[in-house]
Amino acid sequence: MAALNRLRVLTPLSVPFPETVVFDLDGTLVDTAPDLTAALNAVMIREGRAPVPLSDVRHMVGRGARVLIERAMAASGAPAQAAEIGRLVAHFIEHYDANIAVTSRPFEGAEALARRLTARGHRLGICTNKPEALSLKLMSALNLRDLFPVILGADSRPYRKPDPRHLLDTIADLGGRPGSAVLVGDSETDVATARAANVPVIVVSFGYTETPVHQLDADIVIDHFDALEAALPAMRRP
Repeated sequence: MAALNRLRVLTPLSVPFPETVVFDLDGTLVDTAPDLTAALNAVMIREGRAPVPLSDVRHMVGRGARVLIERAMAASGAPAQAAEIGRLVAHFIEHYDANIAVTSRPFEGAEALARRLTARGHRLGICTNKPEALSLKLMSALNLRDLFPVILGADSRPYRKPDPRHLLDTIADLGGRPGSAVLVGDSETDVATARAANVPVIVVSFGYTETPVHQLDADIVIDHFDALEAALPAMRRP
């Protein structure tokens, strides 16, 4: 809370545009697909299904554990019965929670970028459809928690992305303004969220999108976090 209070005393004139930079988590800041795949396949094997390749999981994540499991089960044979989904999700979460950062790592350049932006006075937050407790645990395990004073997960509010309120609440909790904020994400969900909130959006090309990244209608696509700082000033709305 002290870190957040320090951020709030900054005046708009003291911080380069945009004041607030909000990131998606899975597939944007952190490559979590290997650990998500391991948790998913623990469920699949227990249910007598074939494991799902990592390359396939990268295109299935982004809309929560329930959707991930539903997609994996449907792709491996008969869809899961609705009455069984809760049990499968619980097993998935149990395995993932116990192995949350075995192989998950920040994407190249992500940590260095976050530290540079923080040093310049930008407010940094995370808006993710991952449960809040798991998001906090992951960022703490990777020693990145201090860089992101606000992290809103799928269960932090009664709504989540692509509902624009999820993003707008993240910005507000950081003490920022939508007119001086940017969302950095990797998927159609992130773009839809930003558009609904009237916030510009930058998409990374190395994430977990189902749709080809250049078809997402983002304001800018970057191939590496080294390109993000140069892209930020161009996000200013007319």
